[in-house]
Amino acid sequence: MKNILKNKFVVIGLTLALGLTIGWFIKPSATQTSNTSEHENGEASNDQIWTCSMHPQIRKNEPGNCPICGMELIPLENTEDELDPMAVSMSSTAMQLAKVQTMVVGHNNAEKSIRLNGKIQADERLVFTQSSHIPGRVEKLSVNFTGEFVSQGQVIAYVYSPDLVTAQEELLEAQKIRGTQPALFNAAKEKLKNWKLTEKQIEQILASKKTMNQFPILANASGYVTKKTVNLGDYLKQGEAIYEIADLSKVWVLFEVYESDMTWIKKGATVSYTIQSLPGKNFKSTISFIDPVIDPKTRVAKARIEVANPGLLLKPEMFVSGTVESSINTKTPSITIPKTAVMWTGKRSVVYIMQNSAQGVSFLMRDVSLGPELGESYVIESGLQSGEEIAVNGTFSIDAAAQLAGKPSMMNPEGGVAMTGHNHGTSNEISQPSKKNIATSQASKNVLKPLLNSYFDLKTALSNDDLTQAKLAGAKMNKALANIDMNLFKGESNTIWMKQSGLLKPLVQHLEHMAALKEIRTKFIDISKILIAITDTFEPISETIYIQHCPMADSNKGADWLSKEKEIANPYFGSQMPTCGEIKRVIQRSTL
Repeated sequence: MKNILKNKFVVIGLTLALGLTIGWFIKPSATQTSNTSEHENGEASNDQIWTCSMHPQIRKNEPGNCPICGMELIPLENTEDELDPMAVSMSSTAMQLAKVQTMVVGHNNAEKSIRLNGKIQADERLVFTQSSHIPGRVEKLSVNFTGEFVSQGQVIAYVYSPDLVTAQEELLEAQKIRGTQPALFNAAKEKLKNWKLTEKQIEQILASKKTMNQFPILANASGYVTKKTVNLGDYLKQGEAIYEIADLSKVWVLFEVYESDMTWIKKGATVSYTIQSLPGKNFKSTISFIDPVIDPKTRVAKARIEVANPGLLLKPEMFVSGTVESSINTKTPSITIPKTAVMWTGKRSVVYIMQNSAQGVSFLMRDVSLGPELGESYVIESGLQSGEEIAVNGTFSIDAAAQLAGKPSMMNPEGGVAMTGHNHGTSNEISQPSKKNIATSQASKNVLKPLLNSYFDLKTALSNDDLTQAKLAGAKMNKALANIDMNLFKGESNTIWMKQSGLLKPLVQHLEHMAALKEIRTKFIDISKILIAITDTFEPISETIYIQHCPMADSNKGADWLSKEKEIANPYFGSQMPTCGEIKRVIQRSTL
């Protein structure tokens, strides 16, 4: 019995030992447990970054709303494997909001439709001056007004000429001795023929044996009298003009060709044209001649069309509008792109190339060389290849995103640190006013006035703590900025305007969507800095403008604003501290 119990305990002991041994080998170690836990936690957090589709500079570790525009944040995709590190990525939502549109570049025939304006004129080769070959006094005018039609050989006037009366008497005397001195008789006849008397008239004088006191002037050509230069009773010299006569059976259509279009207009080109006074009628002819000299005053040359004019349908001085479809003579088709795809910096022309990758869509800036203008498009000399896809709308939004992301952009081709409306440590860069006297046109100043006026409305609304009016003023400011034509700024002013407007656009485009005055006031700090720089540079209005300063704004860092009123109305604190501030300087005085 003892041996049986002893054996049982031995079996139990061996079983426990074997179980402990197996458990030891299959149990995970503390290190393994720790690593597994860390790995699981890492997978759970995954360091996910959330960003705004319209403001990619915003980075957060958790979802929420954009502090700038209030839009819902989206997860930021991993861009480490982006095709080009210099390209700026845009989500589909951002592209929709920015109204980005693209097109695939292809080879096309470089054709241009050129509009021409002109007038109908008489054919210069069919304009005649009717002169008097007889000196004397005008006794009778058969044609008394301009516009009257005359036929060749028609009597148009009668002239009394003492010299011609004397010549007739000489002819009658020479007739008496014609048999003995025929040479004298013939000389007397030739003298009358030199005064354009016909053989028939001379024979009538010889037959009647009487002198004629009034001699008829016969029309040399058929046509319409376009100018009358004498009146009844005037004395004429030999060869003096009486009428100007134009044959209008053929006329010229003379189009004005501007200097910039001269390369497109060639002799033999077909012109389709209409005449304002003949509605519903369309004409088509070819150019027969182009002036070799440009008018120094109007800077235009004349392109001529010769047209038959049966029934006198076409009258001189009628206005004509025509169109020429012209093309560049090249061996291969050219690459053409819409004007909306091109951005100018004053010296460079750039476009944004669209790139697709597994990580999404991105845009890369590229310089291009522009060729001739084709109305609403340009010929590309270099910089693009057929098959590439470019942005043709929303390019400024893409460029603004590139600037904020520190990628190469229109005004910063090398790229750099992104500028944001909340980075007060670097906002001095956008507030540096240009103290130089930049030459700007009155047209460029005029387009800036709505921008300044909407800014002053925004300042007033903030001073009155009026959120509704502040949002309305922000919308007006955004619209005024979008309506400014950058082509009105030339040379250095273009460079400055493109930089300042590029920084201003992301600051004002979402003011109307902000939910609190505090958000708008934060934006107003950098908006004011840019508007101060713009006003210093371009002097858009002649009124006195004050730069006012509040030392307590922007967390006691101090902030400026523009005002047309001398009295302080603080936009940063409103009714809390309405008079907090001082006049810093007057940046422009009235010239009135």
